[in-house]
Amino acid sequence: MSSASQVIIDVDTKLGQPILAPYWFAVQTRPRHEKKVHTKLVNEGITSFLPVVKQVRRWSDRRVEVEFPLFSCYVFVRIVPLPGKRVSVLRTSGVISFVGIQGQGIPIPDSQIEDLRSLVTHNVPMDPYPFLKVGQKVRIRGGCMDGIEGVLVARDGERKLVVSIDTIQKSLVVSIRGYDVEPV
Repeated sequence: MSSASQVIIDVDTKLGQPILAPYWFAVQTRPRHEKKVHTKLVNEGITSFLPVVKQVRRWSDRRVEVEFPLFSCYVFVRIVPLPGKRVSVLRTSGVISFVGIQGQGIPIPDSQIEDLRSLVTHNVPMDPYPFLKVGQKVRIRGGCMDGIEGVLVARDGERKLVVSIDTIQKSLVVSIRGYDVEPV
């Protein structure tokens, strides 16, 4: 992020220098290092967030509730986007890089992190799900439309599936509310 796109939230009255706003960034970690990275970042005074879900795991002699990262290989950090702050995160053992163009990181809107925090805090049952973008080709799983493929669209705030017959250049749209879809 260039200094021109950084948000100045105040000016330090003693030094006369701008104070930049902190942003959330995703950091990629080595596999199975999320908890260690989160702990190390917090111990270094860096605001870190690791969303976890509890799952019951069965061993031959017992059942245990275990916490797993919601997003494998990712931890979120809130820092001011300055080179020194980035370096302190990148020097943390287990961190691979910031997620974004050329490892610089792309700021994540506060609202997305707060929504995620709210879901985790309230123990809402959830599981990871493939990221689906509007315009992506998907396949319906389950129900009377099982196996039907089309393009995911959004209309009036509702997800719909466009099914096309290429030869005659005709399409139709169906609501997919209540259906599971997967990327093709």
